[in-house]
Amino acid sequence: MPPVFALRYHLDFLHTPLPTAVVPAKSASSKASQQRALDQEMREAVVKMRIKGGAVVDPDSGMEDIASVLKDCKGRPLSAVLGMVDLVKGINSYYRLVGMSPKMACFHNRNDLPVLVSDKEPKRYWVFRAWGRTGTTIGGNKVENFANAHSATDHFEDLYREKTGNDWGTSKEDFQKLPFKFFPLEMDYGEEAMKMKQEAIPHIPSKLEARIQALMRFLFDEASLQEALREFEIDTRKMPLGKLSRSQIRQAYGVLGELSQILSTKPPKLESAVASRHTALLSNSTQFYTLIPHDFGLKAPPLLDNLDVIKTKSRMLEDLLEMEVAYNLMKTGDSQVNPLDDHYAKLHNRIEPLDHESKEFQRIVEYMQKTHASTHSRYTLEVVDIFSVEREGEAEQYQAFKDLSNKMLLWHGSRRTNWAGILAQGLRIAPPEAPVTGYMFGKGIYFADMCSKSANYCYPSHEMSQGCMLLCEVALGKMHECSTADDSKLKKEYDSRKGVGATCPDPDTYYTDENGVVYPTGHPKSTSVSGHLLYNEFIVYNTAQVRQKYLVWVNFNFK
Repeated sequence: MPPVFALRYHLDFLHTPLPTAVVPAKSASSKASQQRALDQEMREAVVKMRIKGGAVVDPDSGMEDIASVLKDCKGRPLSAVLGMVDLVKGINSYYRLVGMSPKMACFHNRNDLPVLVSDKEPKRYWVFRAWGRTGTTIGGNKVENFANAHSATDHFEDLYREKTGNDWGTSKEDFQKLPFKFFPLEMDYGEEAMKMKQEAIPHIPSKLEARIQALMRFLFDEASLQEALREFEIDTRKMPLGKLSRSQIRQAYGVLGELSQILSTKPPKLESAVASRHTALLSNSTQFYTLIPHDFGLKAPPLLDNLDVIKTKSRMLEDLLEMEVAYNLMKTGDSQVNPLDDHYAKLHNRIEPLDHESKEFQRIVEYMQKTHASTHSRYTLEVVDIFSVEREGEAEQYQAFKDLSNKMLLWHGSRRTNWAGILAQGLRIAPPEAPVTGYMFGKGIYFADMCSKSANYCYPSHEMSQGCMLLCEVALGKMHECSTADDSKLKKEYDSRKGVGATCPDPDTYYTDENGVVYPTGHPKSTSVSGHLLYNEFIVYNTAQVRQKYLVWVNFNFK
């Protein structure tokens, strides 16, 4: 039976309740019911798509049980997902196209084009197409029969040319995006040998300690990935059928960079220049939504016309890149390994639970509780569990900064969906394509000494009320201190940058460990600094200055 395209555990794993907080202890009945409701929603929402020959057989075709997709000699399936966005006319459309041919008949057209095959009924050929408005049920589909592979392939190519204005097989570099024509979306369904681990094998027990198993379930969770996509207003039903490729996300970064440059310049006064600027905003906004399909229902896609929106979309792309890592970590070809053990091994990170009675554990809890800012009052934090972490190769990289002074243990928060990528690949700096807009002190790795400042970047909600934060040893060295935004390149005499806030932990109560690392544990105290920041931010621009130390799993208790 072909693998199923869905990130899904066996129900024994999917429905294992999340641990409740240990400091302080509380009933988790409401959280358990919320989790069950979310699981039920996901069972209803997930569409399984069979992967045959490395491409998706669209379930709307009704052919998934009798057809499969072959590749040509260059590994290209006869399958296309197209998108078209026009902000002026309010268009936000998709078009899916799949060609079909008999199994075992490795037919290739002039472009080395393969076709979808019939497993059970040879000598039948089809072309399937589906179309509609992204994010709605508006649309339709059609399956056409053909007597031979040549006819099916020619029809597929004609439709592709009609919809895109380009020949099938045109390279990404040579493809010309034409007005009122569709644009092909890069889909990554994974290699044929990379099968999705959709079900755990119940008779293979995990070798992991129980608390590590619980953490793996939390980090590798399908429901949270789906929820994040919905929060981003990305259409998860009709488009895309696979997942957007990493290169496509980076292209979208480049578009945001163009928009950022336009919006960062002084608005023109001449009528012709104003019109030209608006046209550029429309064009780039259209390109962005074409690359990253959004679900706006019947509403027209909004124009990306201010820097706050650019900042939000940049963060979205940052999260999508992390989710792409998590997605790939959830693939496996080894069915003889418990999936939790498989996920843990792929992190290449030694994770060990701390003894709840240890001074180490209690010191971190104290640090968390004392540095909860008064302005972050909509929730309180309680610890679920704490783990020491040691990412493979990170200690060796950090050695280059072992003699650097001013080392501190600082907080970093991120979405639940990002932690698999962070633990596996470390904290990373935004790619060159990303616009500088949204980074107050330029592209770097940001930390805080106030726990709740970092906790806000977990983006918690009543529905998603658990998250993780990382405590990192950061080699700060000589800091360039500033109280207002400064995204200029750090001067050579400095090792890091500090955005000085109006409030910080009381320095008189800091703790320094045996290795000289400072824990800024203390109740909030005014710094008498007036600027744009309420609380301190610490930024390094070299990933080797960071060493992961502790992963803190928390509950957000909303008031």
